[in-house]
Amino acid sequence: MFCDDLKGLIASGEDSFTQFKENIFDSKKLAEEFVAFSNAEGGVILLGVNDKRELVGLDNADIHRLNQLISNTANENVKPPIYPLVEHEIIDGKQLLIVRVRKGYAKPYATSSGVYLTKSGSDKRKMSREELRRLFAESGGLSADETVIHGSDIRDINTEILNDFLIKRDREIFEALRAQRVQLVTICENLDLVAHGQLTLAGNLLFGREPQRFSKSFYVQCVHFDGNDVGCNSFISKDIIYGTLQSMYKQTLNFLKSSLRRVQKGKNFNTLGEFEIPEICLTEALINALIHRDYFISSSIKVFIFEDRVEIISPGKLPNSLSVEKVRLGISIHRNPILNSLGQYLLPYSGLGSGIRRIEAHYPSVKFINDTDKEEFWCVFSRSI
Repeated sequence: MFCDDLKGLIASGEDSFTQFKENIFDSKKLAEEFVAFSNAEGGVILLGVNDKRELVGLDNADIHRLNQLISNTANENVKPPIYPLVEHEIIDGKQLLIVRVRKGYAKPYATSSGVYLTKSGSDKRKMSREELRRLFAESGGLSADETVIHGSDIRDINTEILNDFLIKRDREIFEALRAQRVQLVTICENLDLVAHGQLTLAGNLLFGREPQRFSKSFYVQCVHFDGNDVGCNSFISKDIIYGTLQSMYKQTLNFLKSSLRRVQKGKNFNTLGEFEIPEICLTEALINALIHRDYFISSSIKVFIFEDRVEIISPGKLPNSLSVEKVRLGISIHRNPILNSLGQYLLPYSGLGSGIRRIEAHYPSVKFINDTDKEEFWCVFSRSI
């Protein structure tokens, strides 16, 4: 690393990707740093720099000892083992060690004593049960939408919605079902809506009779605030929206449309005018939240309307190494492949991963925020006051 780059990194201070250590002697504490970075997005540990951003430096004995400590800790105190990269640098006459910990691809990682940690800003914290469940599932190739809903069975499928879906997707299968040439459970198993006699999460969210009976945290919270802050004392309207993904989409879109202004754009004053935020943008943002949110996180989607903006917040940061910039380039990763595949017959979208680009084409001032610390994805539309 160049001297100026290193000085700039130190001047920027500690954050989710950078940690300063004047020195370290305890393999347990070092293992905790390794585990936290590996379970997050990776990062750099600068040894020889104190928390006041001052260069303290290391002597030759420290350098030799720390190289041994780093190697032993990475192999023996982190499960599974990791392979950090170590660089020796001299800046302003001070010796430093730069330890690069890569984002782990065998998550979750734990210390040898069984503690799972991740980064939270410049600090680290123990991982929640939800986070661990998600990482264990992902490491086994299991997506959230194919997890089994314990206590459910085929009777919890709304056959009216399923029949409408089958007519659109495969009329021949629908006719076979109606003629009793094939069983309902067989169709549902082939579509990954049922496994081992129980509904999958996808089956419950797409076709469940009472989805929130089994998936209590998966709803949409809508609030129209009388101001520009969630802490304001009054609101104009609010609603908690339950149901299948299709039902929640329709109800939430109606809430938005009833709360937003219509504007005249060079048309006859006798017309209703167009919504201040194009309906196609609202549609794409809602579908993105419902289909692509992280269902390993037990939290609701939030739709907040303020005087100056509309926020649609979905649980879960973008998956893996995906970024907003990569999405703009057309790169997509399907976090919930069953919902993505089958949802296009129930919701107005293509399933091609082009929603963000379509929103930006119709509303260039939109902001997309991938909050890796809070594990949320935000879509923010500005409003004209």
